[in-house]
Amino acid sequence: MADKRDYYEVLGIGKDASEDEIKKSYRKLARQYHPDVNKEPDAESKFKEVKEAYDVLSDSSKRAQYDQYGHIDPNQGGFGGGGFSSGGFGDIFDMFFGGNGGRQRNPNAPQRGNDLQYTMNLEFKEAIFGKETDITINRTENCDVCDGSGAKPGTEPKTCSVCHGSGQEEVVQNTPFGRMVNRRSCSNCGGTGTIIEEKCNNCSGSGRVRKQRKIHIRIPAGVDDGSQMRVNGEGEGGVRGGPPGDLYIVFRVKSHDFFEREDDDIYCEIPLTFTQAALGDEVEVPTLTEKVKIKVPAGTQTGTYFRLKGKGVPRLRGTGQGDQHIKVVVVTPSNLTDDQKDLLRQFGSLSGENTHENEQSFFDRVKRAFRGD
Repeated sequence: MADKRDYYEVLGIGKDASEDEIKKSYRKLARQYHPDVNKEPDAESKFKEVKEAYDVLSDSSKRAQYDQYGHIDPNQGGFGGGGFSSGGFGDIFDMFFGGNGGRQRNPNAPQRGNDLQYTMNLEFKEAIFGKETDITINRTENCDVCDGSGAKPGTEPKTCSVCHGSGQEEVVQNTPFGRMVNRRSCSNCGGTGTIIEEKCNNCSGSGRVRKQRKIHIRIPAGVDDGSQMRVNGEGEGGVRGGPPGDLYIVFRVKSHDFFEREDDDIYCEIPLTFTQAALGDEVEVPTLTEKVKIKVPAGTQTGTYFRLKGKGVPRLRGTGQGDQHIKVVVVTPSNLTDDQKDLLRQFGSLSGENTHENEQSFFDRVKRAFRGD
């Protein structure tokens, strides 16, 4: 754990960061390092590091525990576990040279299953409005034939004769400090505490098999690229009666030809002719659900934004929707006819504008400026 980077450093935020700042930083980094997008060799490891940091700091209880203890989980022993066991001086050496600090792990205790991750591709509007779908995953589950024991039906695992079911054996070593007793996983049973003499034919004695499962998923409206959803209990099965892990679905959202998304707001651009921008007009604009009309006042300049309140993305956490922002782009006409050119010359003359036909060209003036004339 000593080589793990600080979670706040991983996300590039301060320790006083708000929930929104944590979420925004995670989404940015998740997009940057996702293996489907970033093909650098270390992208996957960085993505997992970012995800791990977010999983802790986005959970208030986990964050409080991390702020107090760092990467050491106080519920799992370690230097914060406190005290020495009756094993004596040898346990001190265990603490510094890879032992377990005097705490013996029960090899037959229930163990939670591993979490799984599934990447789901979504169309732009599917992410905005949500959908229901079925996904197929491969996961490890308890063997149905032996109920996870690994033993052939009708037989049972036997207690290891070397460690007597503890899963550990003691090794005596003579060192310059004296005679030391070190504990390690039992070499006879591999630390399980049991020996399977007749193995299950279905799982080859492992008690575990790989299976393909179809899971029905309800994707909420408003998910974004890089965000994730946890499906409780749909990870790998637990060991020895332990609970299953969880399934984490990471969303990859495709871009749209017209709309762009930023958090819960939608952005788009609409073209206006010179005449529309100068004289004003009423134009039709597509939104996520319908077409609406907006009034463009006379004299509107290119780059002007109009806002349609409540026409954005449904808020994933909370109520209501974001807004849609419409940027006006005035299109300069091209391939003008002679009559159109004459009209523009008249307009320019009436406006007091000078053209290249009666004054030096713009480029000539730029050259003169560079020469210092």
